[in-house]
Amino acid sequence: NATAQTLVDVLGGQKSDYLAAITVSGTRYSVIKEKADVEVGEQVRARVSEVTKKDAAYEGKDLGIRYKTLWKREYPNGQVGGQVVGVCKLDTEIENNREYYEGVSGLELYYNDILSGEPGYTREERSPDGTPIPGGTRDSKAAVDGQDIIISIDIELQQYVEERLTADEKGITANGGSAIVMDGGTGEIYAAASLPLLNPADRTEMKPDAPQLKCVTDLFEPGSIFKSVSAMAILEAGTMTPDSELFCPAYIEADGFVISDAHERGDATFTLRQIMDQSSNVGISLATEKTGFQNLYNKINEYNLHTKTGVDYPGEGEAGTDYLGALKPFDQWSKVTGYNVSFGQGMSLTPLQITRWYGALVNDGVECTPHFLLSKPQSGETPEYATEQVIENKTAITDLTSMLKSVVSDGTGKKAAIEGFNVAGKTSTAEIYDEVNGGYRKGVYNLAFTGFLADSSSQLVCFVGANEVPTDGVVTPIFKDIMATAIDRFNIYPE
Repeated sequence: NATAQTLVDVLGGQKSDYLAAITVSGTRYSVIKEKADVEVGEQVRARVSEVTKKDAAYEGKDLGIRYKTLWKREYPNGQVGGQVVGVCKLDTEIENNREYYEGVSGLELYYNDILSGEPGYTREERSPDGTPIPGGTRDSKAAVDGQDIIISIDIELQQYVEERLTADEKGITANGGSAIVMDGGTGEIYAAASLPLLNPADRTEMKPDAPQLKCVTDLFEPGSIFKSVSAMAILEAGTMTPDSELFCPAYIEADGFVISDAHERGDATFTLRQIMDQSSNVGISLATEKTGFQNLYNKINEYNLHTKTGVDYPGEGEAGTDYLGALKPFDQWSKVTGYNVSFGQGMSLTPLQITRWYGALVNDGVECTPHFLLSKPQSGETPEYATEQVIENKTAITDLTSMLKSVVSDGTGKKAAIEGFNVAGKTSTAEIYDEVNGGYRKGVYNLAFTGFLADSSSQLVCFVGANEVPTDGVVTPIFKDIMATAIDRFNIYPE
């Protein structure tokens, strides 16, 4: 009765609510309350101490209440970085009768073995009343604690990226949007998010695709941000310079298809620089054809745009696994295939793949493996990540960077400009493949911009994309705001 009354004093209810559990026979213990808040447990402990010390009738006696501390995963930053961190589920191991957390998405899943450690146990034979049997079987295994991991996400920039994407949820990002900020010189990912966002601390209204970091996991046809790849292939081949001129008719035909620019125009003569800053489909098609489609095919392979990046995140997409099929062997390319690929249609990759490639432009042609993990503090381990020189021609890098600066100063990327800095990048308005009917969907586009701060102290590269936009818009203002925030955050200055 005294024990029951002690529980009533703290937990409420009637003594009868607890007496059945307290007086049950044939077991070593019975559970009174599971998953109680720590504060409640401390209140029970304090009340028990008070009763046994101050009540003469029970002084020095054991009320028989025991406490078991259970651990749970907390997400103090809530939604911020939720897709990167991922979520756990509480599972049960029947054999050893224990509950444990298991990662099911994000870094919780990718590094589950490191984070979860290994369980321990003790098993021994006891009599029905709980007394250990002398000479009975006993074995045990010590538990191995899981390790912490330190990752590259900058929490303040990550929060701003999420807020900036969310700010346009009723507009340009209404059907989804993504952003990545990565250091092209190290591969460290400072921020990454895709709509809808995920809050690991509150999954009551979680949308089915919220756990997916789509800028890593999902493939898309990149459209005109891929023209930088084609232009680099042309510059490396030496068939054109930024100021070389090329006659570009209003449209061209190939294999029964007509190719034109996104905006109606008449016949014109463009330099390669103008082809880029005006984002001419016809121009880049003819410039690529002049150099040779075989050259573009070879360079796509050399630039690793046909393979996974190796990022430490589960479910990374790979060009060649989607509805468009793998990058076809060159002997299967038609003329229209060459044209289409030159301006980023008829092939697919992930936002992270194209971000890695743009990273090589700010890193003297060296691609770095994108990654989140920086170190494991308990073991002192600092992982090393692969790098590869994918662009040998430094003059070509300088020329392409100059052309990408023109895209922002004079062309389609003007709204990405940041006062005091030379922003270099490329816009994209890509058609979307119709998986049901074939061909391309009418009236909706995937928009993107990928760029960096040329001639600055920073090697940060930023991708921003918006999905299924029903009108012709731009995501350059989102890029501008994100990079302006990064400038203030990391004290970036022009050189």
